[in-house]
Formats: sequence, structure tokens, C-alpha cells
Amino acid sequence: MRCPYCHFEDSKVIDSRSKNNGRAIRRRRECISCKRRFTTKEMVEETPLIVVKADQRREPFNREKLRQGIQLACSKRPISVQKIEDIASKVEYELREKVTDEVNSQEIGRLVMYHLKNLDQVAYVRFASVYRKFQDKEEFISELQEL
Repeated sequence: MRCPYCHFEDSKVIDSRSKNNGRAIRRRRECISCKRRFTTKEMVEETPLIVVKADQRREPFNREKLRQGIQLACSKRPISVQKIEDIASKVEYELREKVTDEVNSQEIGRLVMYHLKNLDQVAYVRFASVYRKFQDKEEFISELQEL
């Protein structure tokens, strides 16, 4: 790694720390020539994840849209912002673990429902009602009875 101060071509790693669930590494380095220290960050270059919608339209995966959907289902529930972020991170991680560059929106909904069901049943039913597009109260009651 080239030193940002003296532009010498070599440095040594003093410390390395994993960040973002192992998706990035922060390294503290020292220049061999001038002895000054600097920090570098390494991240995996990810291919874009494409979401295939129900009508077969394709759009780039949007983590913020995912987080907002989870947050809406969890509104006025005793669920911390950190838990909402954790679910969004878990879902994104599980999607990126797949060997494909495209994922169905139904798969995203299924994963969110799985995590919400384990966290808060009210938030789960709220999300399910939108995701499954409940048309009447019978569908809603049926989902409640399964819980």
C-alpha cells in the first residue's frame, strides 16, 4: 500500500479489525520509509442485487426501502431501532449469500416475515397483511389463528 504522505510503495500492517459483519476490514498501517501511520479500509466489491417484482419488473435492491417496510410494521411496538436494523442486515446478508444476482420480492417478504415472527407477532401480522395483500378480514383472522 502506497503511503499517502511520502508515497513510498511499502507499508506494514499494525492492526486489523473486521467491520460490518466481516464485509469490510479496517487496517492501521505504518509507512516503512517515513514511519507515519494511516488507515485503510478494504471492502468486497459486490455485484448489484436485482429484485424481480411480482409484475416481473426489475429494480436494484434498496436496503433503505427494506428497512422502512420493517419499521412501518414495527411502528408503535416495543421494538428498538437497532433490532429493525438487525433484521434488515440479516435479510440483506441472506439475500447476498445466494449465488444469484436476482431475487424475487416474494423471497424478501418471506425472510422478513420469518424474522418478524420470532421478534413480535403484531409486527409480523402487520407485515404479512401488506406482503400477502389480504383482501378481507377472513384472511387476516386465518393468519392470526396460525400464530
